[in-house]
Amino acid sequence: MEQNGRLDVAALQAIDVHVHIEVDLHGHLALPDEQAQAAARYFGADHRRPTLPEIAAHYRERRIGAVVFTVDTEAYTGHPALSNEEIAQGAAEHSDVLIPFASIDPAKGRAGARAFRRLVEEHGVRGIKFHPSVQDFAPNDRSAYPLLEVAQEFGLPALFHTGQTGIGAGLPGGGGIRLELSNPMLLDHVAVDFPHLTIIMAHPSFPWQDEALAVATHKPNVYIDLSGWSPKYFPPQLVRYANSLLQDKVLFGSDYPLITPDRWLADFAKLEIKPTVRPKILKDNAVRVLGLGATQA
Repeated sequence: MEQNGRLDVAALQAIDVHVHIEVDLHGHLALPDEQAQAAARYFGADHRRPTLPEIAAHYRERRIGAVVFTVDTEAYTGHPALSNEEIAQGAAEHSDVLIPFASIDPAKGRAGARAFRRLVEEHGVRGIKFHPSVQDFAPNDRSAYPLLEVAQEFGLPALFHTGQTGIGAGLPGGGGIRLELSNPMLLDHVAVDFPHLTIIMAHPSFPWQDEALAVATHKPNVYIDLSGWSPKYFPPQLVRYANSLLQDKVLFGSDYPLITPDRWLADFAKLEIKPTVRPKILKDNAVRVLGLGATQA
């Protein structure tokens, strides 16, 4: 693959829809260090924080496309967010493998929505990422609706963390993070209010896996990414639905750098997934959901 070239979908073996930018080129962290270290301990990870160019090189070597984003938690934590503009610019410089999403704290209201619009129109951002527990909002409390209106207008997906999180795990009071905000049933409300918005529920949604499967089965615009867990730990009902009713609505995601694509793909290869379904999960579903077509600039 040619660095700084076009995203040639046909040349990619897979598309990872869940890759975190945790540090910028100036050394600024996306999350407070205490929270990030807690997540590393939770995952048992030797926690490196690769820069965007390092992530691009990692994925280029493997012929995998990657959706990249930060998490803006500025309002709740007081921690300055990484620059969406810098991430979008970096992704443009590595557009053969990277696809940029924005992250804007819902607490920024209409100003945040205007910023998101500029990111889409001027910087080529292709979606938006939310982490309700870390951003301290309920997806159905309408605080994120100005952002979601923009996403729906442009036909861009909204990716929501669901289920338990390693961020804050083991800290007193869980670092102030409330797990209930990431219950996937809250996204059922969002899917009703935004019937033309593509919603991606990130992760096997422990302890609400059945709820996530119900929402994804019932609402045609709701998808599931499989990031954050090694496939060997997937709940059996998730595997069963991925092989059948949801085979067109399940997406490969790693949660890099906490889980590497190498580890995820090696374990996925051992999973009992139908041969006809495997390429859908690894790439084809993401191509459709992200609106990539055959080739993107």
